[in-house]
Amino acid sequence: MKLCILSDSHDNRRLLDHAVEDAKARGAEAVLHCGDVVAPTTLRVLQKHGLPVHVIHGNNTGDLYSLGKLSCEPSSVVQYHGPDATLEFAGKKIFMVHYPHYARGMATTGDWDIVCCGHEHHTEMTWVKNIKGSQTLLINPGTVGGVGSPPTYIIGDLVSMAFEVINVPADPREICNMPRVSPH
Repeated sequence: MKLCILSDSHDNRRLLDHAVEDAKARGAEAVLHCGDVVAPTTLRVLQKHGLPVHVIHGNNTGDLYSLGKLSCEPSSVVQYHGPDATLEFAGKKIFMVHYPHYARGMATTGDWDIVCCGHEHHTEMTWVKNIKGSQTLLINPGTVGGVGSPPTYIIGDLVSMAFEVINVPADPREICNMPRVSPH
């Protein structure tokens, strides 16, 4: 099973749409959004792809009431989990949270195979030693919205545990939040 892991769309519907369209073409069966959607209506562009979208909020929460309402619509692909989420796909336990320091702490518990986060707008994939004597994969997919960094997402194969950073395929004119304007 393959997953599309992304974060920090910051209302950039076009780049979010391009990323999920590309990930689906690469075989993704679900989307994990690690926060900072901002406006819940941003997620409506994903409806047409038909993939389940698991989303948490980040520090740019936007309208959480409307996000909850969106996820409760009968035909919605969006599943809103709050500030963090515990998921399982293909026998792999996955924890999602927006903040990297919280993610790193959860990775060290050894309770998860994969811990995903966002917030920093740069990609990271690293194995973290945990207290159970094994390692947990810590993933930060960067910013799919291209906020201060090139727009990226991660495609991951849960069977082989192979993960790859993908640059969002988009017209350069759609990448409008570069260069970085503040240290985030």
